[in-house]
Amino acid sequence: MSVTNFFKKAFYLYYDGFRQMTLGRTLWLIIAIKLFIIFVVLKVFFFPNFISNHADKGEEADFVAKEITGRTPQ
Repeated sequence: MSVTNFFKKAFYLYYDGFRQMTLGRTLWLIIAIKLFIIFVVLKVFFFPNFISNHADKGEEADFVAKEITGRTPQ
């Protein structure tokens, strides 16, 4: 079996499976909405860009290096 034949069979396996879904489409929609909330909404509101707020423009790498090497293990 060649590699391209394997990928072709795998593609058609998933293609046919998704095409015949009824309840699964609703579940995939819920998963997509959850991923959107996790990666977009939470990022915007709860994870501000700390480095850009505390480091000068162009000095971000030095700021990170200083923070990493300057901390002592606990």
